[in-house]
Amino acid sequence: MARVLGGIGASHAPSMEQVYDRGHAGTEEWRPLFGAFDEVRKWLERIRPDVLFVVYNDHFDHFWLDAWPQFAIGVAEEYPIADEGQGARDFPPIQGHPDLSWHILRSLVADEFDITVCQEMEVDHGVISPLPMIDFSRGAGWQLPVVPFASNVILHPLPLPRRFWKLGQALRRAILSYPEDIGVVVVGTGGLSHQLTGPAFGAVKQDFDREFLKAIAADPERITHYTHEDLMKLGGTEAVEVVQWLIMRGALPASAVPHIEAYYAHRIMGYAVQAYEATDATKGTNA
Repeated sequence: MARVLGGIGASHAPSMEQVYDRGHAGTEEWRPLFGAFDEVRKWLERIRPDVLFVVYNDHFDHFWLDAWPQFAIGVAEEYPIADEGQGARDFPPIQGHPDLSWHILRSLVADEFDITVCQEMEVDHGVISPLPMIDFSRGAGWQLPVVPFASNVILHPLPLPRRFWKLGQALRRAILSYPEDIGVVVVGTGGLSHQLTGPAFGAVKQDFDREFLKAIAADPERITHYTHEDLMKLGGTEAVEVVQWLIMRGALPASAVPHIEAYYAHRIMGYAVQAYEATDATKGTNA
């Protein structure tokens, strides 16, 4: 049977791409954030997952307002990198895992979650701003297959935060019921605080960010009591993306705690990364 080996919560942002692509990740300015991603990569090399399940939101690169799904899963053999306006980044397509994708899809639908099926999907910075820092080898390309899972934090009405939490729990059931002996790490991306429009453009809400990181680790269900309006008022309009971390956290045992964590309030955004090893404290095993 498949296992959930752990989870990663990570910001996604075009600025992270620019830093990585220009070779600035190791500079003094960016080391407080990117150093933690180095630790995450070393941890993944130690636990050796077989697949990453990556939760993100599309940024008008694959979907458009004429047909915007609440939740969508990729079931393809590979996923090209989207051109977000300045040409696609210089990465090969990401390898998929269709068998696991279809299994998760069937399980989620049986669990009363209606998921859009994408047999073709381009992935944008929601996936590939954090992914190269933990998975890409310049000599050998991508190391891990990915199951991309897009969720709606763009077009209102949005799924409730509790829906994301419950979907994470259903995702855990889906993965654990997969018959092959593989290890999966669930990645939830987005946020933290940022405001990209209006007079509050560029505001970083550090109190909100730090409280969110504490809550997602120790009391994630507390976040489900917030409305989307609450999250946007507290963290900025685009901070609503943090609900995607709830899918990651819901897929982990309640006893999981982050063993790698970094927060970096810089320029116009609160950046963060957390990594959880999914050891069940009652059993002492990964499940």
